[in-house]
Amino acid sequence: MDAYLKVFVSGPAAAVLSRPNPLRHSGFDIDMVIEKRVREAADVVGLSLRRAGGGTLPSWRPGAHVDVFLPSGLQRQYSLCGDPADRERYRIAVRRIPGGSGSAELHDALEVGDRLRIRGPRNAFTLVDAPSYLFLAGGIGITPILPMVRAAGARGQLVYTGRSRASMPFLEEIGAAGIGSARILPDDECGVPEVAGILAAAEPGAAVYVCGPPPMLAAAQRCAFEVNPTGSLHTERFSARPVVDGREFDLTLARTGTTVRVGAQETALAAVRRVLPDVSYSCRQGFCGSCEVGVLSGAVDHRDRRLTESARAQRISLCVSRAAGDQLVLDL
Repeated sequence: MDAYLKVFVSGPAAAVLSRPNPLRHSGFDIDMVIEKRVREAADVVGLSLRRAGGGTLPSWRPGAHVDVFLPSGLQRQYSLCGDPADRERYRIAVRRIPGGSGSAELHDALEVGDRLRIRGPRNAFTLVDAPSYLFLAGGIGITPILPMVRAAGARGQLVYTGRSRASMPFLEEIGAAGIGSARILPDDECGVPEVAGILAAAEPGAAVYVCGPPPMLAAAQRCAFEVNPTGSLHTERFSARPVVDGREFDLTLARTGTTVRVGAQETALAAVRRVLPDVSYSCRQGFCGSCEVGVLSGAVDHRDRRLTESARAQRISLCVSRAAGDQLVLDL
């Protein structure tokens, strides 16, 4: 997918929803070369990346991702899904998203030998130490989960769901790795997965990791502590955060005088893209900073997890933040 949010949720005794930490907003910037392209599923391409000019790469742990800067100027984040012990290459897998400009560029415009710049790795979906693990992956959500399953070894069990086997990447790799605890549940064969029943199979005290579509994450967050009260839940979102407690407001783009109306359930980024489809964005979660722009007038309801208090007086993260009043004037 084109972007994601990483969230850690502890057990009910602590009653804590923590923000992803640590999240570095700068780091290793490395020029990479596409070494290999593999069709991993019907609409998923896997890319193996090596450092341009050769050499070892920074170490990483399961759950890490890299920022990918495309030749077009777009920036996207993708989970590392290869082997952390391989310091010569990174692997990512990209599902084609209908209307997704970043995924389209990676699928259609880039070939073996082409260069990319990356930043990272960064990790906010850390594999904690636990007596046992239950991993639930939905579709492309297998990408951060796959290295975790390998690291967990006999302590982990994997449940992998998807629309169909043809749409599920890495099935052959999972089989060849001999992950005996893996349950493969394509919707067209097994029906829509019942998340509560899957999570109920976790052992007491297990760390439960879920990565998949929003309905799967929502179901896990509703039931995880009911079915496994002594465990912990860790989730990763590969989609935009839903708007909560939104209200309509106007955005004026100062450089042209254009005003757009932002709906109550719409992000400011979505509204701006109706008139400026090439406006910069990436994570759509309020942590990468790609869509930050200057505010010339109006009060902001800040919902990001990046801007400092001093910066909030004059900037906004379009993907998550909103007007605190009826209008904002942006330096766009």
